[in-house]
Amino acid sequence: MKPRLYSFWRSSAAFRVRIALHLKGVDYETIATHLTKKGGDQLQPEYGEKNPNRLIPLYEEGDVRIHQSLAIVEYLDEAYPKPPLLPSNPVDRAWVRALALDIAADIHPINNLRVSRYLVRQLEVSEEARSTWYRHWVATGLAGLEAQISRDSRSGRFCYGDQVTLADICLVPQLFNALDAKMDVALYPRLMAIFQECMTLPAFIDASWEKQIDAEGANPPF
Repeated sequence: MKPRLYSFWRSSAAFRVRIALHLKGVDYETIATHLTKKGGDQLQPEYGEKNPNRLIPLYEEGDVRIHQSLAIVEYLDEAYPKPPLLPSNPVDRAWVRALALDIAADIHPINNLRVSRYLVRQLEVSEEARSTWYRHWVATGLAGLEAQISRDSRSGRFCYGDQVTLADICLVPQLFNALDAKMDVALYPRLMAIFQECMTLPAFIDASWEKQIDAEGANPPF
């Protein structure tokens, strides 16, 4: 049986895993899990039995079941070693992981769907205020990331030299969101140069929004 990925086409976290799967050449099955229709598939009892966190993505391979996108990607990197998604040097591995966490731990969680829903539904924040919240935290995070990568000699075509790593896997979905939100990405020339390099690669193209089986009128936001 093929590995299965519970995914939503616009989920940044699922997007990361899709990129990794394509880079590794893993033939997998997508289980479309809609995050908004009928209250959200992820909130239904059947999905909750599989993943009590009720978040996307979830990866199944035989009896193995893994949640959290970065944990899934690192599992894939160990189970399918070629091409490697982390540098061989421990110091450089830590740097790449730190860049990935700048996005996955600091930018994305405070702007994802359940946070936005809580702001609007429970706290009765206006759509304008929610958008201001979103743009502020994304801009703050991307500005820090731009500075980190711009000043470090280890960056190259990608976040880490000419090797696609976990950092690029996290960066591209976050920039998809920024572009879709019509943010001024010209403020991040180094990040956008890396983004453009990534989006020449089949793995990133095939993992993108418009290529997914559950895409709803999706077009690339750039």
